Amino acid sequence: MQITDLRIRKLFEESPMKAIISATFDNQLVVHDIKVICARERYFVVMPSKRVGDDGYRDVAHPITYDFRKYVEITIMAAYWQAVEAAKNDPDLYSQLYEGSKAETDGAANPDP
Repeated sequence: MQITDLRIRKLFEESPMKAIISATFDNQLVVHDIKVICARERYFVVMPSKRVGDDGYRDVAHPITYDFRKYVEITIMAAYWQAVEAAKNDPDLYSQLYEGSKAETDGAANPDP
């Protein structure tokens, strides 16, 4: 199974959550709400989850094997860093992707990247 499309939905600067991403697998399955988190100066990928009572959260979807998990993490992190670099160099892209940007606070539509 291969990631055939990655979409950076939103980037965050001032939060431990750095990005929300959607990944398409083999052009047949989309997984939304994959997150890039930074905690203790370490970046990692968190799969989508739902709240389960007062006990915490449970993954909605996740890789089963170590090798596939590594592939997903490496691919998503590469796309994240590319988006961060691209947004630094393009004010329009920055305003489309970053939470709290001028385009968002002005009420402008946030186009799907």
